[in-house]
Formats: sequence, structure tokens, C-alpha cells
Amino acid sequence: METMQTLSTHGRVAASGHLYLDVATQLPAGEVDVVLVLMPRIPAASLSKPGFGDLAGRLNWQGDAVAEQRRQRNEW
Repeated sequence: METMQTLSTHGRVAASGHLYLDVATQLPAGEVDVVLVLMPRIPAASLSKPGFGDLAGRLNWQGDAVAEQRRQRNEW
């Protein structure tokens, strides 16, 4: 019976560029196939929420907004 495990962990890349992993598994001794996905960690402080304040504005509408909406819908 083939047993496959998906593990998630984090590590540190040495100055030499080598990544060393020491991961405990419940697999029996022997050869295994390993798939690695390397993704740099982004510090939470660098994740900022977008500021939409500079995009917000005000429209000075002249007329009946609801009537205009209905007119545009009727064009469909």
C-alpha cells in the first residue's frame, strides 16, 4: 500500500543558498519522492491594505438618479 503525506513547514536558506530540511515523517525507511514548492515569506508588516481614499470622490448629480438608472436598464 502506497502512503503519501503532505507536509507544510518553514525553513531558512543559508548564506550559501542551501536549504536544509529536517522533517519527521511516519513513513517507513526507504526511498521517497519529494516535491518542494519554495515561496519567500513576506513579513506581515510589509502587507499593507490598499488605500482607496485618494480614489474616492463625489459626483454632483443633476437630475433623478433612479429615473436615469431605469432608463439605462431599459436599453438592455
